[in-house]
Amino acid sequence: QVQLVESGGGLVQAGGSLRLSCAASGRTFNNYAMGWFRQAPGKERKFVAAITSVNMFTYYSDSVKGRFTISRDNAKNTVYLQMNRLKPEDTAGYFCAASLSGDLQAASEYMYWGQGTQVTVSS
Repeated sequence: QVQLVESGGGLVQAGGSLRLSCAASGRTFNNYAMGWFRQAPGKERKFVAAITSVNMFTYYSDSVKGRFTISRDNAKNTVYLQMNRLKPEDTAGYFCAASLSGDLQAASEYMYWGQGTQVTVSS
């Protein structure tokens, strides 16, 4: 069992930055690949970024590539999402999730989810 708690969301102007954190409970954090997804009101949840467990390979959606950076600190059981050059279309609830395997861009491959943190980007 893994429990995930996101933090760091808020209101920011376009062009600004935010850093999201996701703290995980449990001693098996190192076994999981971690992902970030986002969901705007009335829309489906979409993949943002993912990082593998040991080799820390990273993956990004085209919409955030070059602006967002995912990282993890296995000693702190925490995964981060650094978001730069934010745009109004980045406004959404952001969720972190844990996966043991599979297509890391697919929400169905993740077995544990946090409650989410809201990011609002004003124009």
